[in-house]
Amino acid sequence: MSIDPSSIPNFGGQPEPQPGAGPTGPVIPDQDLVKQLLEQMELKYVVDDEGDLAAPWEQFRTYFMFRGEEEQQVFSVRTFYDRPHALDEKARLLEAVDDWNRRTLWPKVYTHTNDDGTVRLIGEAQMLIGVGVALEHFVSSTVSWVRASIEFDKWLVEQLGLEADAESGDDKPDQEA
Repeated sequence: MSIDPSSIPNFGGQPEPQPGAGPTGPVIPDQDLVKQLLEQMELKYVVDDEGDLAAPWEQFRTYFMFRGEEEQQVFSVRTFYDRPHALDEKARLLEAVDDWNRRTLWPKVYTHTNDDGTVRLIGEAQMLIGVGVALEHFVSSTVSWVRASIEFDKWLVEQLGLEADAESGDDKPDQEA
């Protein structure tokens, strides 16, 4: 199976290309399909020690994971935001992520407190894929989830008055990975 480039949503305000011919029935996405999509989106990626795909940015990493067996298989896009927050900031973080979670569909964001007392944020979106999904739905959802993960980081910086990254290219993958 291959992804028709015209099926990748364009959120830049320009008209979207007309969809091309693609599979007519449901597909069961796999890691190769996600790699192809990331390449078409011009995003760098790595495969970690556990076999998961990850796209690194300057302040976060987005993982593309398949979990479960056959009909119960889930595709998860999980973003780990690397900016550490102090434990005494957790209440403020919770207020911010609760606001984000009420206002948006994805990613749903939650906190994780490390053993050293630092608090980090994690965003997640999931799709049940075990019985198959429309290729166009899979592609548009995955692209939307990646872009929303990027937008969350920008939104959080703005909401909490955090120092912006040294480089202005927050929305570009980290070229050092």
